[in-house]
Order: sequence, then C-alpha cells, then structure tokens
Amino acid sequence: MGAPIKKKKTFTLPTAYTVLLAITAIIALATQFIPGVQAAKLSDVIMAPINGLNESIDIAIFVLLIGGFLGVTTKTGALDAGIGNVVNKLKGKELVLIPVLMFIFSLGGTSFGMAEETIAFTALVTTTMIIAGFDPLVSVATLILGAGSGVLGSTVNPFLVSTAIGALNGVGIEVNQVIVIGTGVALWLSSLLISIYFVMSYAKKVHKDKSATLLSEGEFNEAKQAFIGDKSSEEVIEFTTKRKIVLGLFSFTFLVMVAGIIPWEKFGVNIFTKTDFLTGSSLGNWWFSDLGIWFVIMSVVIGLVYKMKEKDIVGAFMEGAADMVGVALVIGVSKGISVIMSTTGLDSQVLNSASSVLSGMSPIVFTIVAFLIYMVLSFFIPSTSGLAGLSMPIFGPLAVSLGFSPEIIISIFSAGSGVVNLVTPTSGVIMGTLAIAKVDYATWVKFVTKVIIAIFISSSIILSVAMMFL
Repeated sequence: MGAPIKKKKTFTLPTAYTVLLAITAIIALATQFIPGVQAAKLSDVIMAPINGLNESIDIAIFVLLIGGFLGVTTKTGALDAGIGNVVNKLKGKELVLIPVLMFIFSLGGTSFGMAEETIAFTALVTTTMIIAGFDPLVSVATLILGAGSGVLGSTVNPFLVSTAIGALNGVGIEVNQVIVIGTGVALWLSSLLISIYFVMSYAKKVHKDKSATLLSEGEFNEAKQAFIGDKSSEEVIEFTTKRKIVLGLFSFTFLVMVAGIIPWEKFGVNIFTKTDFLTGSSLGNWWFSDLGIWFVIMSVVIGLVYKMKEKDIVGAFMEGAADMVGVALVIGVSKGISVIMSTTGLDSQVLNSASSVLSGMSPIVFTIVAFLIYMVLSFFIPSTSGLAGLSMPIFGPLAVSLGFSPEIIISIFSAGSGVVNLVTPTSGVIMGTLAIAKVDYATWVKFVTKVIIAIFISSSIILSVAMMFL
C-alpha cells in the first residue's frame, strides 16, 4: 500500500470564506479609483455575502436538500455496499473508473452545461475513490475537470451557446451553429483528453504510494473519516437485496435529475411535454426548486422501501442537510462578488475597456487576446449566461467589423470562461465541491495549474486555426 502520508510543511491559505471575503473587499476598494464606476460603500461590502446568498438561494437550498437525500441513503448502507461491491470487482482495474466518469460528466457539460449539478455527485464519487485506493483530490479532479472540459467545449449547452447566439441575433448577427458545434467538439475532446491524462497520472502515483498525495495529512484524514469513517478500505458491507433496490432507486433519482434539466424541446424531443404532474414543470424545464423537491420525495421513498421509521428518516435527512450548511454558505459568499461587480457597474466598465483593446489586431493576436480577456471577465462574472448576455452584443459586432467570424467569438468565450471556471474561487461549484470533498483550495490550485496551462495552449491553437480559416 506504500508509505504513510507524510506531514508536509506547506503554506496554508485561509478558509474559503476568508479568501472570498478578501476578494470582495479588494474589488470594492478598486471601485473607489476607477472612473465611470459607482464607488462601493462599506454597507455594500458588509451586505455582499447576504445579497449573494439571496441571489443564489435556490442553489443553496438545492445543496441542503441533496445533503438530506444522501443522509437517508447513506443510513441504509446501500452506498457503502454498492461501492464496495464495484471496487471489489475492479481489483487491479480501479483506474478505469476515472476516464469513464470523466467522459460521462463531460457529456453533461457540453450538452446542457452540467456544473452545479456535479455537487450532487461529490460525496458518492469521493467515497468511491477513497475506497478504490485513491484520494479525495482524484474525485474532485474527476468531477470538476470532467464536467468542466465539456462546458469549456460547449456544443449545444443552452446556458452558453443558446444565450450567446440569442445575444448576437439581438444585434442583427446571424450565426452558423454547425461551426459553433464543430469548434466546440474540438475544444471539448482536446481538453478532456488532457484532463484524463493528468488525473490518471496522479491517481496512479497515489494508488501505488499514498505519500505521493498532494493532500496534507490533516486533509486526507479528515476526508477519510468523513467518507468511510472507521471502516477499513478492504471492508465490504453485505450487498443485500434490499440495498440493491435502494441503490436502484438512488440511480433512478439521478437519471430523472439529468432528464429534468436537459432542454429536450430545444432538441426537437417532445416526449416529456406532459410530465408536469409532479412539480408543475415538465422534464426538461426543471430548475433547482424542482430538483430539490425531487430529492426530498426520493428520500422519503428510499426510507420507506428500506423500512426505516419516520423519526429515523427525518433524523437522517436533517443530519445530511446539516453537513451541507458550510457548502451552501460558501456558494452564497462567492456569489456576493458578482453582486458587487454588477451593482457598482464594474462588470460593464471592464467589458467596455476590454473590447477597445481588441481593435486593429491580426486574427491570431485577436484570438489570443480575446481568449485572455474572457478569462479575466469570467473571474468576475462566473455565470456563463450572464457573461454571454453582457459581452456578446459588444464583442460580436466588433469581430464582424474586423472581418472575423462571430461563431469563433462564441467558442473563444466558451473556452475562456471554461478555463477560468476550473479554478476560480468566485465559482460556487469549485468552492462547494472542494468543501464537500474536504480538499483545501490551495491544494486544488497546486494540482490544476499544469492542467490549465496545457488546456490553454491546446485551446489557443484550435481557436487560432479556426479564426484563420473560418
């Protein structure tokens, strides 16, 4: 099993809350010196976390309800039994889990913008990876880089592609979606292959020698205690018929979740139009409130199927939700940064300044600089739909006036926001996933830096070639 994890003397960042609040304060301070921007007041800074939580309350509640659902399911022992059974069958082939899961999550990313939804899988994937002999960093990388590669190379993602096309249409620019899809596929598959390479290389080292982990001893022990407790990684809980049924219901819950958020009608699929009997919205039109109540319903169903008492179901649900309170708060605090950007007008000011920089450049230079600008913009505006609505009416006409393809502008936007959203602390997905998996933000940055550099280089080449020839 290799040597034990060594105690590492490394610089430790403050908690996620402190980092996010510091960024909020720095941005507020910057507004005092930028012309044309409304200076943020002290009250704006103080209220930013609460305002952020108000704007992201649907996601925060969704996370709490997922926690409750996982609490009930975990209480049955079905997850431990199912994971143990799978890992036991994969003895010697545990690495297969990584590319398979990453590809599945990337499909969700490129097709319907799977991002916040990955938070729901964090506990399950982390438990699986630890029992399989890896560490929590492998699970975080599998989730974030898997789904993130798909979003980076969005093909039909309605929250990015459709919003961007709609914004361009609004200023009289027609878009050839075939070009958008083709460029998106190239970005998606290249970034996915790079990500799989780095994750599997690291996972092999950790599986062979636990001291090769980038996690501190404290991080690893905290995660191990949280996800497998005092159980030995070799222990396999009996996979009874009742637990198999629970695991089937567990899988069904997530299948319905995915079906609920894929915009079927936009793809010409109308078989779910009469499925609004449960929440009032048909499958394909669900959002966080619909998803949240679905997890509550299935928590009760699973508890009853396992013949748990009412008091035990409620108790397990509340315990699971309590474990997610910190995650919900992190999501709210991170959203507070975007709130301060929009209320002061700093987001629009940065956008207008960025567009003026791009005038008069050659195709390759334009592409690289636009890519970098979108990376900066995405740090402050992590919402792809929000950034598309703000930036496309400015960058699209600029590209057309310079004789460049507006379709590639969409792909540059997709790649720029996609790269940054793999690491930015302003993303509730990043901070929420790390919080659940018990991985420090500094540890994630240390791991993902090389991956991001490689993806940036490959994406720059793809986008430059596309801009030159399309």
